[in-house]
Amino acid sequence: GQRFHGAVCLALGWAAWKTYLDRPERDDFRCLATEVLGTALRESRQPEEALPVLEVNLALTRRYWSHNDRAILGAQSNIASCLADLGRRD
Repeated sequence: GQRFHGAVCLALGWAAWKTYLDRPERDDFRCLATEVLGTALRESRQPEEALPVLEVNLALTRRYWSHNDRAILGAQSNIASCLADLGRRD
């Protein structure tokens, strides 16, 4: 599919979040929407806003998809990238 960036990516991230917010925490699309929004915020040079969203994504992934090592590693990688953007090494 097409890869969006900048303001369009951020708008799509917020739209996904608003669309799936009312679904149960365990819903695949809701979890994916948190990842999309967090990544869009980070790529839009808003790492302070992205970090808590990405942390929620990791928590949901660990809680409901603990068997999916690849998803957990991806969520951890997103947080690591965001922390690097913030100049943090924790």
